[in-house]
Amino acid sequence: MTAAQRAMTELGTWPNLVSGPPRCSVGHAFGAAGHELIHFHADDSADLYLTSTAVQRLLPQLRHNSAIRVHPGASWITVLLECDTDVALLLSLVSVALKEHDAHACPSPPCDWERPRAS
Repeated sequence: MTAAQRAMTELGTWPNLVSGPPRCSVGHAFGAAGHELIHFHADDSADLYLTSTAVQRLLPQLRHNSAIRVHPGASWITVLLECDTDVALLLSLVSVALKEHDAHACPSPPCDWERPRAS
């Protein structure tokens, strides 16, 4: 079982998350209250909607972790999943994302897979 599969199995037990296909039609998603929060596009990573406010607040810590990719100005981050420590990090950040979502109740913007690519 891959780290992403272990994370999806754990997230599937969370009562406030709903599992299903993502808007971008690639991979698998989890959401809350009708808004997508986590996308698994591959077996080695997950994209997480933290909100731009949370990303900015946590940016110093996020940038110091080699398992996290942050794009300037983004509200989605990518967590690389290679081991159980990465899964635990993702689950902790999902908790942050859920609290942010509860506090702001704003819909998630498109993930990078949904945005038009510049040609």
